Amino acid sequence: MIHLKKKAGNKLIVSVVALLLWTLSGPVRPATAQDDHPHGDEHLEDLIILSPAEMQEFNIQVAEARPGAIVLTRSLPGEIKVNGNRIAHIVPRYSGIVTEVRAQVGDDVREGQVLAVVEGDESLAPYEMTTFIAGTIIEKHMTLGEPVSRDNDSFVVADLSTVWIDITVYLRDLDVIKVGEKTTVRAGSKGGTVTGKISYVTPVVDEHTRTATARMVVDNPDGYWRPGMFVMAEIRTGEFVAEIMVPSSAVHTLNGQPVVFVEKRGGFEPRPIDIGRKGNDQMEIVSGLEPGERYVSVGGFTLKAELGKDSLGDGHAH
Repeated sequence: MIHLKKKAGNKLIVSVVALLLWTLSGPVRPATAQDDHPHGDEHLEDLIILSPAEMQEFNIQVAEARPGAIVLTRSLPGEIKVNGNRIAHIVPRYSGIVTEVRAQVGDDVREGQVLAVVEGDESLAPYEMTTFIAGTIIEKHMTLGEPVSRDNDSFVVADLSTVWIDITVYLRDLDVIKVGEKTTVRAGSKGGTVTGKISYVTPVVDEHTRTATARMVVDNPDGYWRPGMFVMAEIRTGEFVAEIMVPSSAVHTLNGQPVVFVEKRGGFEPRPIDIGRKGNDQMEIVSGLEPGERYVSVGGFTLKAELGKDSLGDGHAH
């Protein structure tokens, strides 16, 4: 039995009491979690006692085992792309020499705005190069006095108020990634998030990468989602009701075995479990935890750490 805050001298007192009991009636085997429930394990026999104040201090929360819905997801990498339906490649009407450049990369421009002036080779008459759409200049390939022709883009203008999120779909996932599936995209562990639906899945697999592409179209009014950013997408692929569902925060690993900390005999003990299907933040428990039993849903790391101290010789009282 482990108390979260141990008292000095406990080892000496326990040793004296144990010696006295052994003298009077023979050796006494310490009680274990294995003695009173079928889920015991010789390696997981400690009972951890916490006071209400300690429960509050370490934010240890207890829940009751019950059925629950588990949402199944797939986590896949993706990249922000320019919306291919809202991009304009601006080329000169005629070959000539650039006499004015009125816009630079990063400038926001309106539809019909003049970007440059070119003096035509044949007539020597200057003409204006304008943009066909409103947006942001993302490429510029001309300088003052440079010769230009219709063979190359002079400017590329993109409307970034919406962007594509292209998600890499591996062969193993093709059967479950469908148009219309709800998807949450994150830009890194502390980055922004956006939620939408898959609007398109490529009908063919790339012959080089052996992957397909699932696409979302998302609003980008503040310009946060920049083309070229790498992201992770959580795609919803289904849902089912588990007889016992616990949050992922409740499950820990001890001696290579998944466990939950179950309320027992006035304390908490680690209980070996078998895990079924996993959702984004939930797990199905197929054995080891019964309906109605109370378990630590948040804060189990504190209990696991205490067991770790004991295994290193910190000492505890049975």
